[in-house]
Amino acid sequence: MLAVLAPAHAVCYSRETRQEVCVKKVLVTYRDIPGGRLLEELEESFGVTTSPTSDYLSRAQLMDAVSDVHGLVSLLSERIDGELMDAAPHLELVANYAVGYNNVDVEAATERGILVTNTPGVVTDATADLAWALVMSVARDIVIVDRYARSGSWKEWKPEKFIAADVTGTTLGVIGMGRIGRAMVKRAAGFDMSVLYYDPARLDAGTEQSLGVRYVSFEELLALSDFVTLHVPLDSDTFHLIDAAALAKMKPTAYLINASRGSVVDEKALVRALATGTIAGAGLDVYENEPMLEPGLAELENVVLVPHLGANSRRTRDRMAGMTLENIKMALSGGIPPNLVNPAALVNRRGA
Repeated sequence: MLAVLAPAHAVCYSRETRQEVCVKKVLVTYRDIPGGRLLEELEESFGVTTSPTSDYLSRAQLMDAVSDVHGLVSLLSERIDGELMDAAPHLELVANYAVGYNNVDVEAATERGILVTNTPGVVTDATADLAWALVMSVARDIVIVDRYARSGSWKEWKPEKFIAADVTGTTLGVIGMGRIGRAMVKRAAGFDMSVLYYDPARLDAGTEQSLGVRYVSFEELLALSDFVTLHVPLDSDTFHLIDAAALAKMKPTAYLINASRGSVVDEKALVRALATGTIAGAGLDVYENEPMLEPGLAELENVVLVPHLGANSRRTRDRMAGMTLENIKMALSGGIPPNLVNPAALVNRRGA
């Protein structure tokens, strides 16, 4: 059963007068979606439906709930595919509350004239901050020593205890030189790190010089870097980009950081590499089968595990909510939303 914040089926209604007012309906799949007053502000212009609890909607609930909605606010954890779109004959917009949108079948949406939007740009600094926190945490064994200090095991200071890896003056390898990759370069500068990068679309010479980065091949980056940080989208080219062969090319003293998408890394291969000392350690914010971890991963001491919190800062969540609201208002009023990822859908858009 869904909780209704505005009349569920009556698209036309009146709140304070007898005058008929017609609004479009929006389904927000997660009731406690953070960021300002998103639900309340949506309710000012639309009929809003959401879950009655703090749980996610099941697939069956979601399929049932979209039958009469015009807009859908979705999360990365939900599969928005052709089957669901066909169950939503009035659906005009999928507003993904995320930068990534690999949970949405964009091709299927485009074929059906359904617009898809995301929230790009706003997560850059928060995600880079977390990725940098993973660099520092895994290099300096922060989780291990925190547990040691709390447990009462710390009886005396010993200079040889917990010798950690250096960060300052080492080499950072950035795979994916988009917004977040460039934000990592800025952070690395404060630690006097040399920065190598690999991206299928190489930067121009002037940009490379201004950033202070050097372009190398994928294989060279793996072989030369002390820290390898991943900032690529998930697609057919990046699925298991870091596999057993790639891990074997890294230094045994090197660390892998992943704050992009879980399936960019072959998690089974990573567990083996960490367990056998192929690499020194890893810091992960994302996983292949979230929230499930690959068996053996949680038992390893040389990995720091964070439950997909890259964008979880107050300012970032507020900005994501604002962008989502703007996307919905523009799209459902017949305009072009500012963060449209499939402009080809405009040719035969629904509701036009």
